[in-house]
Amino acid sequence: MAKLYFRYGTMNSGKSLEIIKVAHNYEEQKKRVLILSSAVDTRSGVGSVASRTGFERPAIAIEEDTDVYQLIKDEMLSEKLFCVLVDEAQFLSKGHVIQLAQICDDLDVPVMAFGLKNDFTNHLFEGSEYLLLYADKIEEIKTICWFCDKKATMNLRFSDGKPVYEGEQILIGGNEQYLPVCRKCYFAPGTLNEAH
Repeated sequence: MAKLYFRYGTMNSGKSLEIIKVAHNYEEQKKRVLILSSAVDTRSGVGSVASRTGFERPAIAIEEDTDVYQLIKDEMLSEKLFCVLVDEAQFLSKGHVIQLAQICDDLDVPVMAFGLKNDFTNHLFEGSEYLLLYADKIEEIKTICWFCDKKATMNLRFSDGKPVYEGEQILIGGNEQYLPVCRKCYFAPGTLNEAH
């Protein structure tokens, strides 16, 4: 039976690179995959999965009104799907996550969703909350803190080189605005200029 996987990690933990790697492994064996990504993330353009290492793949953008279940069902009419890969899954709605579970349960296609678990204020994103509830398997993709050698578990937002702990939950950005940090450095970080 197909499973729903949630692989979460902080910023810079290699989530997008992992999607590209998994897709390559399937495709090398002539097994078709479909890559999806939330339309909320526009850093490399809507409908794209891009790693900071320079690798990039096209993806189908999940909009607020996208019926992901129907999308996959329609895709399967033309050719079998072996796996669905979802980037930026934290931006999905509860309804989208339930549709991902239905893809596994009704269409027997495994789904691997990748995303952040918590935002910069350490609250769960909606998509992450429901993936933690509905996923069959939850895995952490690990990386290290930018200020010390501990495991990063939080995302710290910066503005003008200083840490920010309040504001809108979603502000799309990269290393210029967010760094992966451990709990200790989250509460007592250096400055953005000290971060490598």
